[in-house]
Amino acid sequence: MANRGAIARRVIRACNELGLESVAVYSEADIGAPYLAEASQTYALAGHSATETYLNQERLLDVLKHSGAQGVHPGYGFLSESADFARAVQGAGKTFIGPAPEWLERMGDKVAARALMSQEGFPTFSGSDLITGIKQAKETAELIGYPVLVKPTGGGGGMGMERVEGPEALEHAIARSRTIAASAFASGGIYLEKWIAQPRHIEFQIIADNNGRSAHVFERECSIQRRNQKLIEESPAPGLPAETLLAVAEQSATVCTHLGYNNVGTLETLLSQDGVFGFLEMNTRIQVEHGVTEEVTGLDLVGLQIKLAQGESLPQSPQRSGFAIEARVYAEDAVTLLPSTGKLAVFRLPEMYGVRVETGFQEGQSVTPYYDALLAKVIAKGHTREIAIGRLSIALKAFAIEGVATNIPLLQRVLLDERFLDGKIDTGLLDSIRN
Repeated sequence: MANRGAIARRVIRACNELGLESVAVYSEADIGAPYLAEASQTYALAGHSATETYLNQERLLDVLKHSGAQGVHPGYGFLSESADFARAVQGAGKTFIGPAPEWLERMGDKVAARALMSQEGFPTFSGSDLITGIKQAKETAELIGYPVLVKPTGGGGGMGMERVEGPEALEHAIARSRTIAASAFASGGIYLEKWIAQPRHIEFQIIADNNGRSAHVFERECSIQRRNQKLIEESPAPGLPAETLLAVAEQSATVCTHLGYNNVGTLETLLSQDGVFGFLEMNTRIQVEHGVTEEVTGLDLVGLQIKLAQGESLPQSPQRSGFAIEARVYAEDAVTLLPSTGKLAVFRLPEMYGVRVETGFQEGQSVTPYYDALLAKVIAKGHTREIAIGRLSIALKAFAIEGVATNIPLLQRVLLDERFLDGKIDTGLLDSIRN
């Protein structure tokens, strides 16, 4: 398991349930993580930073060799979408638990991904090719129409995205985006995309095998975001016609079948206020919010990833039942959204019917500045959306955390907001609640 935190624990649990041995790696900052006791083997990665540890391909491949593991699950983030790492794993005679490296390359470059999906007939919003100079950028921005987004061609999580209202701000925004992209993603490539006012962010879960078959597992609503990063996700998406969502989901699966996708992935879209879907990106890995889909379908998406990588065929398409909603609990100030570090003096998970908590932390462990500040994912389900929201709200209230600040008060404000309860959601809702 070439990762840490909640996803490392989730993959180890899937391995245990499948009767497979698991190998966990850990940095010096993650000593004391609860999943280390749950793995069959553990290997220390010297250092604290991501570069020294979970991004250190040489060290990870060394662990792969000496542990006797037959495959690598990359989780999400870090090396999960690195074609070079996937090829290195395969070159060592092991299985990369994810799609083929070619897919990681195809979808890892957003300009190439947009072009590919457009060729396949999937709708896209106006955008550009790779920006190579400011003259080209200004001419292209005029054609697209302001405001525009400057976006890195690689990476994700909203990093490096810059909204530009007019030509006078474009050059500076491009410079900022390039700098962030080069630092975060080792590539300063950027492109332009039409700014869509107050869209909804809806993604479609894809599962695919090595026999050329792909299927969708419905959609997730991901519009509650801060800094273009998701905070609350749910399924089904509220207030939208089921037949419309099903049509886009089926088109997503059809495209993936035609192109030969071969593991779990997520096709992300924006939905404009006038009801138009447009391709955003495809994440060629397990999503942070995969548990939402698991709760409404009964699938084990992580276990399925492993089975598909072993050559098993797709299972029968599941039905969806009930409603599920997830909140991401971060170690950050609920007002400023600045990260918070410290020792978890109290960390007591809510134990409630219909509530599931995924975490890589336990009481007494320290939250460090080296990695993402995600403490836990709290997932609630119910026969109705209202029941699921109510259970989530109560669970968050019962989640006892001391030693670091958390965003739980902000999450509660969202869950109690009348617009959210009515399903009147868009990517600007959180900012309007905060302001």
